[in-house]
Amino acid sequence: MPFAAEELASDLGFFTTVLGCAREMVAAYAENQRMSSIFASQQRWLMAQAGLGLYFGGIDGEQPGFYARRFVDYILKHEIASHNTALSFIQEMLAYRYMRYLPDPPDKRLRPIEPTETAVEQLSKWLYIHLMALDSLDGGQRTATLVERPGIVAALQPAIAERIIASDRVRHPGETFDLFTWANSGGVVMDFLISRIGTIDPTAARMIIGPISFSDICDRFLISRTHVKRLMSKASAMGSVGWAGSPGKSPFWLSRGFIQEYWDYQAEKFAIIGNVWEETVGALPAPAPTEQERFTSAAL
Repeated sequence: MPFAAEELASDLGFFTTVLGCAREMVAAYAENQRMSSIFASQQRWLMAQAGLGLYFGGIDGEQPGFYARRFVDYILKHEIASHNTALSFIQEMLAYRYMRYLPDPPDKRLRPIEPTETAVEQLSKWLYIHLMALDSLDGGQRTATLVERPGIVAALQPAIAERIIASDRVRHPGETFDLFTWANSGGVVMDFLISRIGTIDPTAARMIIGPISFSDICDRFLISRTHVKRLMSKASAMGSVGWAGSPGKSPFWLSRGFIQEYWDYQAEKFAIIGNVWEETVGALPAPAPTEQERFTSAAL
């Protein structure tokens, strides 16, 4: 079924699903701290989406493929990062073995690059978590289809990436969201804070999420205490987060406005993923029947 971001942004049932998704993402980060440290900011996440979109689907209008100059041009055109930041990202992905140069390319001047199996696996996990949430909304069978046909990830990702990069509601849903998601590892810290929300009260100006520990956040996400304190101090000055009593010794709260920014972002992102699924999977050819299915069909 198609999804409208505007409807999801006011659907309490959807936000309850988003909380479950946030908890899944935090758990996924915990399983691979290095991966989370690389992709836990908006800029890096967008660069990863862009790179995969170029590789799988040629989202710049050319044939599918990834090489440094092409990637940098796309990143600059869409104002995601600077020239040097884009090149540094490629080098980091190569160093961590999330990408590799293709052996024996036809044109050695271009030095084409491909994602490694580890990178594709992480993309599949990310997509699976989101499809699982969509299935919970409408009783769909997206995750079952993904498990049966893992190759559809390559068909889905380019359109998802292109629409995410083009969406201002995904990239800039609000000032507090921007503060967190553009800071190093700020995105995963934000997911962690949101995941602590219990019962939702749409009329409340603040939501208490209980005590939080800076040391726990630092250990979970491999970031310094100074960085966490600076991030929280800025958010507190904006009136977006704070303590119910003595700072650091009382329950922590998130403002209704901050939560709505996160909600709006998720609504737009999930609508994009859900609608790309509807448009793409329905247009794909049916998988070839297995030997057992052929035998059963012949018998009938």
